[in-house]
Amino acid sequence: MSAGTSLDELADPVEHLTTGLVRTLRELGNAGRPRLANQIAADIYVAIRLDEPRVAQRINGVMHYLVRLERSHSKGALPVTNATQLDVRSLPPAQRHAEIFETFDALVPGTAFELVNDHDPKPLYYQLAAEHPGEFTWDYLEQGPEVWRVRIGRAGAEAASA
Repeated sequence: MSAGTSLDELADPVEHLTTGLVRTLRELGNAGRPRLANQIAADIYVAIRLDEPRVAQRINGVMHYLVRLERSHSKGALPVTNATQLDVRSLPPAQRHAEIFETFDALVPGTAFELVNDHDPKPLYYQLAAEHPGEFTWDYLEQGPEVWRVRIGRAGAEAASA
């Protein structure tokens, strides 16, 4: 048994694997590869979010950490149709991504909505990229420090085939 590993973690293989995965993703990010770590985390998040929501929540937390790392390592928008704005600041964090994905899923190709958030929603970008590759656009309109606004669109048929 390694330092920091409890008997309870060894008794629950999913918890043990999750702890190891979280540690590995953080180490990869700390080693200067936060973007790669976030892409891997997003793929995992998409694969498990429905069956293992507790684990998905931990992966989502790691993605937020990795985005902060990514920002510290590196210092054609679609129109918003019907002035759709989704302000998730008042929602509990656990409900935000579900609401955002519902809004995205309802978009008609070639339209977009404006997301308003209280932190950089970059982990969401990686989740969309993993779940909807080439099907969305992402344009920052405002980047903090207190409010982030992002135009998220569903690519039209011409953008998806390009």
